[in-house]
Amino acid sequence: MTTFIMENSPLAHRSIYPCIIYTTYMKLGVFDSGIGGEAVAAALQEAFPHASIVTVNDRGNVPYGDKSVLEVRRLTEAAIQPLLKARCDVIILACNTATALAVEYLRTKYPQQKFIGIEPMIKTAAELTRSNIIAVCATPATLASERYASLIHQYASHLEIIQPDCSEWAYLIENNQINRHHIEHTIETLCDRGADVIVLGCTHYHWIKELITEIVRERAVVIEPSQAITRRVAHLLSDDPGQA
Repeated sequence: MTTFIMENSPLAHRSIYPCIIYTTYMKLGVFDSGIGGEAVAAALQEAFPHASIVTVNDRGNVPYGDKSVLEVRRLTEAAIQPLLKARCDVIILACNTATALAVEYLRTKYPQQKFIGIEPMIKTAAELTRSNIIAVCATPATLASERYASLIHQYASHLEIIQPDCSEWAYLIENNQINRHHIEHTIETLCDRGADVIVLGCTHYHWIKELITEIVRERAVVIEPSQAITRRVAHLLSDDPGQA
């Protein structure tokens, strides 16, 4: 069932980004299929402490990672209707699968609405790696998407990319069934194979980033896009005419 949460905001505030001053009511909408969006919403609230953050999820249909393109589009569009009705300045799709399969569809259908999508940080991983081996932990739908293939082609075609089976992770995290042994086996295998950057390509996985970082023991860098999202929101709301 979709949840709808709103926090009050003053009518004017200054962003933590000193070059951007918001003089109107700022409302940010965050959607994720499950609890992953809560981590993104928390990061946004920290970055923009006076903003109104509206969150919705679709936990009745989680996970999205094993669903078809048409089904993900249908479910995402239905779930974000409260955000559209709330007239959010920006809607953040805090779901890699929804971004990969639905964000361009939504931008076309709702051209007046600003959308920001979340994608696996392939470009950043390619810049950080020294071993030329990176690992991407993501849902099957994200890994099979055209957008992911485009990111690999554009930024990481020269790299060895390990894509471990994380197909159950979102469900396990959503239902508080994750255990250290299950994660440790996967992460140890990635490190043993030489990966020095691990990309968390699903916002559900943000909840186990500390665990993964502990298992890695400085053998690899673990990256996820929370800070990049806040920068993109700031940029998009600074009268930038481009799309997110």
